[in-house]
This record gives sequence, structure tokens and C-alpha cells, in this order.
Amino acid sequence: MPGSSSSADVRPMKCVAMGGGTGLSTLLHGLKRYVSAVGEDAPACNLPSISDLSAIVTVSDDGGSSGRLRKELNLPAPGDIRNCIVALSEEEALLSRLFKYRFPAGEGVGGHSFGNLFLSAMSAITGDFSLAVEQSSAILATRGHIYPSTTSNAQLYAIMDDGSVVRGETNITASDRRIVELRMEPEDAEPLPKALEAIGNADLITIGPGSLFTSLVPNLLVRNVSQAIADSKAVKVFVCNLMTQANESLDLTASDHIRALYKHARHEFFDYALVNRTPASPELANKYAEKRQSQIEPDTEQIKALGVRPVLGEYMTEEVHPIEGLIARHDTDRVAQDLLRLVAEHRASPQPGLHQ
Repeated sequence: MPGSSSSADVRPMKCVAMGGGTGLSTLLHGLKRYVSAVGEDAPACNLPSISDLSAIVTVSDDGGSSGRLRKELNLPAPGDIRNCIVALSEEEALLSRLFKYRFPAGEGVGGHSFGNLFLSAMSAITGDFSLAVEQSSAILATRGHIYPSTTSNAQLYAIMDDGSVVRGETNITASDRRIVELRMEPEDAEPLPKALEAIGNADLITIGPGSLFTSLVPNLLVRNVSQAIADSKAVKVFVCNLMTQANESLDLTASDHIRALYKHARHEFFDYALVNRTPASPELANKYAEKRQSQIEPDTEQIKALGVRPVLGEYMTEEVHPIEGLIARHDTDRVAQDLLRLVAEHRASPQPGLHQ
């Protein structure tokens, strides 16, 4: 865990968080409490405030409500964007609850979330999906910017360990073969200029947590995004998942995740890796074991061999989900605090060897 040096530099900072799924929205929920407007006091705990928080979100989901809207309206998947908007809005706000609302299964709007329909309608009105996201964020008074990683209606396909090709995120996650390489169509999917600008101006860039191949890698396949990360002077941190995931990361260690990201990014850029060391309760471990899932091994020596500094912490909590039951979740407050502390301490005493 990072130290708590009183000499840490707590000037406001700019943060970019990249990913998708519940992992990114969980992280944003923790970072949001450190976002301060100009003139506001910095947080009490000797940590920097965040003057600008940007989320760069994968939009390649083709299942459920998002998938149906993609096929019918030819727009990027809105689901992960919706979750990030909600995470950065005021939790008690009625509009936040409204965005989460899902219509009962059936014909027409059945199975769709209101937030997905709202984003789709706003996209039709504005004629621009990224503008629709921006205006929807303004309506919910989010404490940060949310950018789709691409405005292209991109599709994923995977090369599997038996040489077969599986197309579409839903089919990829359902396959029982191991993913060797993930690719995107079109290969030159356009990035959002504001997203590249945010990366270039950032003091901190995080990737993860999230599904390795369907939430994290897709962002790195968008044209110029990986290069922008490599060129940025920000402190770059990989936030490792808590558990392996069926059909995406079974048996992969923390360092294996980093290698997979590097392979697809074609750049090596992480300075730190935040990895959980909290053991799961027997009940939780047994539940995940039923799906052949387990805690991700924090193989610190292998992480160091990649030129990345491992930061071990008590990052896992256990909570009861209304549908899934007992699940593992990141302790978003501890993760956020350690991320900000890394930046503060690096500013005060720059570490040699960081990718800068």
C-alpha cells in the first residue's frame, strides 16, 4: 500500500479512468467524492482533489438491451455509458433511479432500461452519440466527463486457442475456448478527440477493473488510443480484477492480465498495478469455484519483471446482490484513496523508471 508521507503534493489533479462494465462504474463511484469544483476545498485526508474526471468507456456490447438498440438504431452500445452516468450522478437523485429502471420483459420496450432508451432518443435528436452522452450527463449533473471510446459502431471478434473465430461480444463470452487475440471491426475505429485530449492532459490514467477482453482490451484497439496513453506524462495504473472470469481469464494471474493488455495495446505503459490481497470467505470462494472461478493470484515478482510496481491492498469487499446473491466487489473508497496517494507521492518524489 502506498505510504502516507506528509510531504505528498496535494495539488488538484486530472484523472482518466478507462474500462467498462460494473468495474468502471464502481471505480467512478469512489473517485467521484474527490471531484471538486474550482474554489472548493481539497479533501481532508492529505489527498489531492480531482479537478477533472473523465471516463473512457467501451461501447462494444451486443447483448441484452444494448445489443437490441445497436441492431435497430445502428449506434454504439449505451449500457456501460448509462452505468457510468449513474455512477457519477447524485445517487439519491430521482433521475439517477430513473436511468436504472428496466421495463419488465415483454414486447416493445420490454427488457430495455430507461437510460438506454433515453440515450438512444437523445442520439437521434442530436444526430451525434457523443453529444447525446454529453447532454445526458449534464441533465444528471454528473461530476465528470464520459466519453465513448469510439463513435464507430464497432464489433469485436476473437481468435480462439483452436484457431476458430468467434464474432460478437456475447458469443465471445459464451465460448468455452480460450481467447488468444481480440480484434475490432472496423480496424480503424475512430476515437473521440476529446478522449484523446483528456488522456494527453491527465495526471492519472487507470485501466480496470473490468472484464479483460470485453471491457478493457476494446478501448486499446481504438485507433491512436494506446499511443496516446504511452505518450501521456500521467501516472498509469492497472487496477486488477478480484476474481478470474469464465471464458475470459480463467487461471490468469495478475501479471498475465498485464501481458494481455500490452499485447493488444502494442505498448508497455503501466507504472503501478493495484492488486487485492484480501482472502475471500469460504462461502464466497465456494460460490465462485462452482463456476471454476477463483481469486486472481497477486504474482508480485512477475509483475515487477514487467517493469510495473505492484501495490497490494485490502481491496475486496463482499456484498449481497439482489439477483446474484453473494458477490465480490472492489472497496471503491480504498482503491480511490490509494490511486490518489500514488499521484501525490510521485509528484513529491518522482520515481525513477516510470514510463514517462
